[in-house]
Amino acid sequence: MTNDNPLNTMTAAQIMCQKVLTVPSDWSVDRLALFLTDKGISGAPVVNNAGQLVGVVSFSDIVREAGSGLVDMTLRDDDFYNAMTDKGLSPEDQRSFHDLVDQSALVNDIMTPMVFEVSGDTPLYNVRDVRLLN
Repeated sequence: MTNDNPLNTMTAAQIMCQKVLTVPSDWSVDRLALFLTDKGISGAPVVNNAGQLVGVVSFSDIVREAGSGLVDMTLRDDDFYNAMTDKGLSPEDQRSFHDLVDQSALVNDIMTPMVFEVSGDTPLYNVRDVRLLN
């Protein structure tokens, strides 16, 4: 490994966000979409009523929820998540989700209920592989 590769020389603390915005698990998906759009972020950690971290949610989850129903959410596996990437969306594209989202769906219904934790001094090359270790 060469030292000029950022994965070898940087740590999680050097790239992590210090001020993390969280969303409650009982918010409606429509409220989530408005929050993400208003804050200009693509996703957020999800907390329960006790403030405990219970998952993560992103625009990708909203897109799946607003989709045609062809995706069976009970069959979400590693390949499913590896294929999903957040794309840079215009504010108009983001706002269009509001018309497509099931108004009864909650964040808890669409979030990814997996959370991986690393310390700030973890090298990025280990952060990259943390999913494989858990």
